[in-house]
Amino acid sequence: MKVSIIGGGGLVGSCAAFALQCGGIVRQIALIDLNENLAAGHALDLLHGGPSTADQIIVSGGYEHVTDSDVICITAGLRRKPDESRLDLINRNTDLFASILQQIQKAGYRKDAIVLVVSNPVDILTYIAQKKLGLPIPQVIGLGTQLDTIRFCSLIAAQLKVAPTQTRALILGEHGDSMVPIFSSATIGGMPLDKFPGWNNQLAQQIFQRAKTSGAEMISKKGGAGFAVGIAIRDVIEAIALDQRRMLPVASVQEGCYGIRDVALSVPTLVGRPGVVDRLELELWPKEVQGLRASASALMPTLKTVAARVL
Repeated sequence: MKVSIIGGGGLVGSCAAFALQCGGIVRQIALIDLNENLAAGHALDLLHGGPSTADQIIVSGGYEHVTDSDVICITAGLRRKPDESRLDLINRNTDLFASILQQIQKAGYRKDAIVLVVSNPVDILTYIAQKKLGLPIPQVIGLGTQLDTIRFCSLIAAQLKVAPTQTRALILGEHGDSMVPIFSSATIGGMPLDKFPGWNNQLAQQIFQRAKTSGAEMISKKGGAGFAVGIAIRDVIEAIALDQRRMLPVASVQEGCYGIRDVALSVPTLVGRPGVVDRLELELWPKEVQGLRASASALMPTLKTVAARVL
């Protein structure tokens, strides 16, 4: 499988490439960036680590790599300022993203290619990518709340001093201010989270708030997230590469799940080689369903404004 990372010279793109290299699943990684020299440097650095990781082809270059790619991962974009919401960022990122889509169209792509949108605000841009490229809805996926979800699980595990790999909890909806924590299905080693010793509602809200503001925390401390988002991207791409049918909280244009339509946000999604294989309506608490629908409503005004401008 070949993966092209547009924005491969940046922090997120290069961390995604490193995570994919360490995963050893994909066969070829191509780094594409406006700063061609930086992308070439990252590719060479990754190449040097190959003997101790996996037998892969790692290259840099232009949009010609998109033509035969199985997955086109878009990470390019302007960084969010510490006091800026992801939705505010759309005003600065729309033109750049539209130009990237034009370059992808110009280069051409496989009929079964999967486009993975990581650039923020990811829900808005996932919708724009699907409409602009004209690919079937299942073939355009946004990273959505996968990063928020693994952040959430990591913080729960750290607080309760349990294994992160045995901690299961979802965040759904917008990758932004209206995201929704799903406590109804959260478990540790199969035990419901609300039954676990030391767990209480106050602690739940504290941890969720930390997860929700982790993006801003990363920006203030190191300029932006890199390692964890790289891992989150790898989760999605490897689910595609291995046709795992893995349930992940990723974004796609919704067609009725939880009564939500014509907006991209994250719901429980089976991800495999076709992209979105299915969407699952887990049995949620009523307040969680309400929160998810409210999240869709929060995205609508910005989505309509951007769509009118770009589409």
